Amino acid sequence: MTKLEIQENEQLAKQDQDHLWHAMSRHVEGGGPMIAESGEGAWFNDINGNRYLDGVSGLWCLNLGHGRKEIVEAAAEQMMKLSYFPLTLSHPPAIQLSAKISELLGDSYKTFFSNSGSEANETAFKIARQYHYQNGNPEKHKFISRYRAYHGSTLGAMSATAQANRRYKYGPSAPGFLHVPPPYSYRSPFGGEGPESDLAAADFIDQVISWEGAETVAAVIMEPFISGGGVIIPSPSYLQRVSEICKKHDVLLIIDEVVSGFGRTGKMFGFQHSEGVKPDIITMAKGLTSGYLPLGATAVSSEIYEKFKEQGPANHFRHVSTYGGHPASCAVALKNIEIIEKENIVGRVASLGESVLGRLKELISHKNVGEVRHAGFLYGIEMVEDKQSKTPASEETMGKIIGRCKEKGLIIGRNGDTVPGFNNVLIIAPPLISTEDDLNFVVETVFKVLDEI
Repeated sequence: MTKLEIQENEQLAKQDQDHLWHAMSRHVEGGGPMIAESGEGAWFNDINGNRYLDGVSGLWCLNLGHGRKEIVEAAAEQMMKLSYFPLTLSHPPAIQLSAKISELLGDSYKTFFSNSGSEANETAFKIARQYHYQNGNPEKHKFISRYRAYHGSTLGAMSATAQANRRYKYGPSAPGFLHVPPPYSYRSPFGGEGPESDLAAADFIDQVISWEGAETVAAVIMEPFISGGGVIIPSPSYLQRVSEICKKHDVLLIIDEVVSGFGRTGKMFGFQHSEGVKPDIITMAKGLTSGYLPLGATAVSSEIYEKFKEQGPANHFRHVSTYGGHPASCAVALKNIEIIEKENIVGRVASLGESVLGRLKELISHKNVGEVRHAGFLYGIEMVEDKQSKTPASEETMGKIIGRCKEKGLIIGRNGDTVPGFNNVLIIAPPLISTEDDLNFVVETVFKVLDEI
């Protein structure tokens, strides 16, 4: 680098330190974060010329990687044609995208667009409460979610988020949110293993609905696979049982596909791993646009929407998002989905998630690996001090692993700031377009680093 380039980078770092507030980061006086400058495919470069493979797809969203010219051109073309238009009225990209979402879900859904996963879930909560009110059950207002789950950072979404570290100092939470144990057989409070433990966790939801009074419970919200809370992967029978329980009690099933949607797990949507499950509401973001532009979506079954057709001064959905369903964002989402289908991204994730990334399962023989959990390009490696006690690996150990991976050119994540004392799961979720060489680099780097600790 030239002297001028070094000076410019130092100035940029100083401005970062002085003016930019970073998400999920402690302040470090005199120190600054990595500053990215460019990217291609699964890789990006920082301002100092260092190259890294992004093993967590940004924030689980960069499914098609950097530099997809077709996506950029779709955004630019749409901005030149119609720069902005609100969805109090309509525009072609939003119409076409809503129809495409119904096609992908395999049924008729009405889609309300917003800007993020948090907003998509907030929208779902309001829809669920209004639906029950207009369906003759005004007391149905409570929501059940699971410990370790993340559903967003706005007030309602944070209240559904059952990660103590994400809620600390921000309380009190919104009323009406209840939490139950996840289907986490490795540390199950129910005993048993695998499907047996998972079904016990599902049946606990049944008990809580009964104890609370089914006439007061509006919905259960859950990710098909808990992602940021530690990559907790239940057996397919778990979601099937939860779906049956919801139907029994006239409780809506809200499936949060913000992370798992659009191919991440080897299906277009994570809930599709469980046969026969039809969610009442599905929320989406992240992979919907592969992160190229912000967009959230709340898809509501046609049966639920029927109640919003009724005439009356307050029977319509009185909710608006200024930028939700922005024409350019919808155009990007349509092009993103077109590429996913054309390049059979879902099929390659299902295949390579087993054949190449699947080598990560061999880490179970490591003395400090308690469990390896996975679905498609979503892997969680639970680190422990020893296998017998299952004592979570220390903050120091986790930091050392992530730091050494970074030194070798690989960025991986962990379930940071989630559960006090249990932030011990390494998270690997590379872009879905990662080549076999990219994936081999991920696997080999993780093996090398764990061999060094």
